[in-house]
This record gives sequence, C-alpha cells and structure tokens, in this order.
Amino acid sequence: MIEGLAPHLIRAGLGFAAGLTLGMIARHGRFCTLGAIEDAVYAGDTKRLRAWGLAIAIAMVGTHLLGTFTDFELSRSIYVSSRFEWAGAVVGGLMFGLGMALVGTCGFGTLLRLGGGDLKALWTFLVIAISAYMAMRGVTGLLRVRLLDPLALNLSPSPSQTIGDLMHLSRAGNRLLVAAIAVGLLAFVLADRAFRRARKLIVTGSAIGALVIVGWWITGVLGQDPFEQRRVESFTFVAPLGETLIYAMLASGVPLDFSVGSVLGVVGGAFAAARIAGDFRWEAPDDVRETKRHLLGAFLMGTGGVAALGCTIGQGVTGVSTLSVGSILAIISILIGARSGLYWLVER
Repeated sequence: MIEGLAPHLIRAGLGFAAGLTLGMIARHGRFCTLGAIEDAVYAGDTKRLRAWGLAIAIAMVGTHLLGTFTDFELSRSIYVSSRFEWAGAVVGGLMFGLGMALVGTCGFGTLLRLGGGDLKALWTFLVIAISAYMAMRGVTGLLRVRLLDPLALNLSPSPSQTIGDLMHLSRAGNRLLVAAIAVGLLAFVLADRAFRRARKLIVTGSAIGALVIVGWWITGVLGQDPFEQRRVESFTFVAPLGETLIYAMLASGVPLDFSVGSVLGVVGGAFAAARIAGDFRWEAPDDVRETKRHLLGAFLMGTGGVAALGCTIGQGVTGVSTLSVGSILAIISILIGARSGLYWLVER
C-alpha cells in the first residue's frame, strides 16, 4: 500500500490509469465482442474472437500466478462464491446478449464509442447506469431477488465454484488445470494463420488480458487494506457505470474507488485514441427507431448484466480468468443472446 494515501484513492487513481490504457488500446485495436461475433458469423473471420481468447488465456494464467506469489485472495471476488447463481447467469446473460445486439456493442464498447464522440453512446451509458442500479437496489432488483435468487444452488462443502475446487484438486493440480486450459486456448488462438499475421490484434488481446491482471493486483494487493473487508475486483462495465453516475451526483457521500476510476479512465483513453487517430467526431441517432432500439438494448444490458454478475469483459475475461463455472455459464448465455439478437435484427 502507498503510504499517505487512503486505500480507496490508491485504487481509484491506479484504476483510472489502467482504464486509460485499456481504453486507448481497445479503441485502437478495435476490440469488440459483438463485432467479433459478427465477423465470425457473417464473414467467416474469427480473428477478433481469437484475440478475445488470447486475452482470456493471459488473464487466466496471470490471475492464478497472483494468488501463488502474492497475498492476493481470489476467494474475495464475486465470481467464485460457493453460491451458484445459475438462473441469474442464464437469464441475465441472455438479456445482456440481446441488449448488446440491439445497441451494437456492450457496456465496454459503449464507453469506447462515447470517448469517440458518439452521442448515442451517451444515452446508452445513462440507461445502462440507471437500469443497473435499479437491478441492484431498486424496483427490478426486487424482482431479481424474488424470481432468480431462490433458484441459486449451494455448492458446499466445495469452498467455491471454480472448476478446480469442484474437482477437489490440490493446489498443484489446480495449477496444472490452469496451464492445460491456457495451452489449449493458445493452441486454438494461434492455429489460424491469418490471426498469427494480425499483429495489432495479438498486441490488443495480450494487453487486455494483462490489464485484467493489473486490475486484480490493484484491488487485491497494492490497494488492499488489511482492516477493510471488501471484495477484490478487476475490470467490468455494468454496475460500475451505475456507480459512476451515483458518484457524479453524490460525490460528497460516496467514496471514489476502482470502479469509478476505471470507467472514467476508459472514456478518457478512448477519447485520446480517437483524437490521435483523427477519427473523433460527434454523432447523433439517425432516427426515432434507432433511439428506441438503443434505449431498450441499454435497459436489457443494465438489468441483465447485474443478474449475470458482469458483461463481456466482466464475466467474459475477468470472471472466466478465475475458472468460475458461473462465469463460463454467463458468457455462454451472453453469446447465445447476442447471436439470437443478430438473427432477429439481420436475418429475420
């Protein structure tokens, strides 16, 4: 911990710096999960999907190395609880994926677009933020608690829902499992010759995976206060949008922390990348129909993202890096929802 600074300010400041880097790299490298799905489905081009797989492999290895060589405690993350919220992962994931298709990007992509001057992304940001907070502490949150939470499974005596713990592996066995999965992912990623030649995507995927590790390190090691019982986290972009909006309105009563810093950093990084590339431009919705589609999609992403405990980055990279079965189920549901939404919008 840095002496003289409150832990939450350390986490916020470093979160902003890491988010700034993430926003610049992702916008420059065109890292977009929905775009990757569209490329694969409609163009037979899997390069961007492979970049996503590369990010997962690197984040997975680094996350578990943190637990091996530092005092980082993965058990304090929301992804690995022994309470398996499968219904939220499925229903929320499907909602988030459908919303992502309606908007044309995810929560993270919304921040990248906002940094580039897209005013549609501003509306999307606000609706995701409001609907996420509603799903956490408001009207839709009551529905979530009554309809989805009772369906959760208690996986005790397993200490968590990670694959290694469910298989009752030793520490050495879990490390072998992580290594085997990472090697398999890398073999898939590098099997494509076109991807091996796509240096920008390789750098982008590698950097995003590394920055997820940095996020864990910020909240779980450097910015961790031994007297403060709080969860460890890394990048995710649903609930933090709501927390950023609340902080903007109630800064005197809400402490600045990693989530708010990372959101502001991503927008700032995307803005810098857009200005450097010369593609910053103000954009507005084309018509009422497009605006309605964005508003509905944003509401589905905010509500579904909270139920699923994350987004394509929060569950798809950060969560999957823990080898949580809930995260794996959530990202599969998100992909199915996105593919269904694309079918309804494009093919139907």
